[in-house]
Amino acid sequence: MNLHAMLLEREAAGRPVRIGLIGAGKFGTMFLAQVRRTRGMHLLGLADLSVARAQSALAACGWDPQAAGAASLGDAFRSGRTHLTEDARALIAFPEIEVVIEATGDPKAGIAHALAAIAHGKHIVMVNVEADVVAGPLLAAKARAAGVVYSLAWGDQPALICEHVDWARACGFEVVSAGKGTRYHPTFHQSTPDTVWENFRLTPEKAARGGMNPKMFNSFVDGTKSGIEMTAVCNATGLLPQPEGLSFPPASVEELARVCKPKREGGVLAITGTTEVVSSLHRDKSPVANHLQMGTYVVVKAGHDYVRHCAEEYNMLPDETFEHIALYRPTHMIGLELGISVASAALRREPTGAATGFRSDVVATAKRDLKRGEMLDGEGGYCVWGKQTPAARSLDEGLLPLGLAHDVKLKRDVAMGERLKWADVDYDPNDSAVKVRREMEAAFGRPNTGR
Repeated sequence: MNLHAMLLEREAAGRPVRIGLIGAGKFGTMFLAQVRRTRGMHLLGLADLSVARAQSALAACGWDPQAAGAASLGDAFRSGRTHLTEDARALIAFPEIEVVIEATGDPKAGIAHALAAIAHGKHIVMVNVEADVVAGPLLAAKARAAGVVYSLAWGDQPALICEHVDWARACGFEVVSAGKGTRYHPTFHQSTPDTVWENFRLTPEKAARGGMNPKMFNSFVDGTKSGIEMTAVCNATGLLPQPEGLSFPPASVEELARVCKPKREGGVLAITGTTEVVSSLHRDKSPVANHLQMGTYVVVKAGHDYVRHCAEEYNMLPDETFEHIALYRPTHMIGLELGISVASAALRREPTGAATGFRSDVVATAKRDLKRGEMLDGEGGYCVWGKQTPAARSLDEGLLPLGLAHDVKLKRDVAMGERLKWADVDYDPNDSAVKVRREMEAAFGRPNTGR
């Protein structure tokens, strides 16, 4: 754990890690709150579609207005201040920036920004996991070929889960399952931006105070975000999605090892070596005691009597047989922790998670009966939610990626719960994001299931 020492060395040498941040939403603002206090880092530029919104974000998290008053990127480089701009491309192209953080949440924008960063020789930290699940395997491969780092974002749960998996394997354990907690109920698949705060247990006033976008946060409630994040984990770690995706079993932290193991061994999983998300609600909507709603976990196998005895002796959160052992982190700090990815990419040239294959996908699934001629409104909206699906099935059946189910018109009626297909929508084959996705499908073909 020497990232802080390495940052201090860069500071002493007058060469702080110079960063360009794209997107001043909730995640980006949380990073802004910390980067100004992190020695050895310099936020050289902040790009957002609205400079006024960027200024508001800076004010909300305690920045001195003068610190973000650089007239240009060159001025920011010379003065140690930060330049605000609407031009993300200029930010990416500026020679002195080492690390680009993509935090827009827009899949199409994220893919374009990642490709531009790679072309300019910048490391890219992809907060935009929505873009990662559309084309992450291809983007990561292009980054490796260019000699730069493409990384998932520390503080977001996928990167933390990847660390759990890496820890387990580096300790010699077989990983049975890994995932996170959430507040889930089957009826939430029909949640919309109109009902999100009730389902999220927030008042509209508190949501407004936090600058929370109802459409974005609805994707946390309706099951989409879980599918997106577990797909990112599968594609980065070699874990495989369950054949029918996530089942969201209720489980407390003490029950993780008993629940998140295969059915043949008394758990709920269809397979071993997979992802699952546990719910903080029972199916009657009563709360699970000691739940993991904001945390992450991994379940491993003991594999030997001696290890089983150790699990019992040291109370390692085992199941009733002591063969399965759980480790969990109770919470995550979102953008407040993002500096770990920035430092890791710049100083160690290591990602905090990155796709190594195409094993899992997130496909658009009807929230209600949809009619021909309707326009889909994408993640967190009124029409579709994202269901984790094995990549092989997605390719074989021509299923529509959730990240591309926005501003496209339906060509037929679709029943509630049905997975949509490319053939069901009137999409533009020349759209830049569609072309990258098709390139990714062609490059990876059948999914790489190697561990």
